[in-house]
Amino acid sequence: MKITREDVLRVAELAHLDLSPAEIETYRGQLDEILTYVEKLKELDVTGIAPMTQVLPAVASGAEHHPELRDDVLAPCDVGESVLAAAPDAAKPFFRVPKVIER
Repeated sequence: MKITREDVLRVAELAHLDLSPAEIETYRGQLDEILTYVEKLKELDVTGIAPMTQVLPAVASGAEHHPELRDDVLAPCDVGESVLAAAPDAAKPFFRVPKVIER
């Protein structure tokens, strides 16, 4: 897939980025490489391969849990009041901020 300079400029416009000519060319090349690789992956035959629902392999019954995973535990979060109190302009339960999008 060929990414054009105009493609990069359109994405930069949508993201409100001002890119230098060198950055435009750098990102054009990088995006082109990524999309070319994705096209190459589409050529793989994945028939008969079940989609993954999580990245880590399932734990067999009776085996220990993955140490990098934790149980989700509902816990109260009582920092809202103090955070809003420290804000320069707040209207509970929201922060008030100046408008930044003009386009």
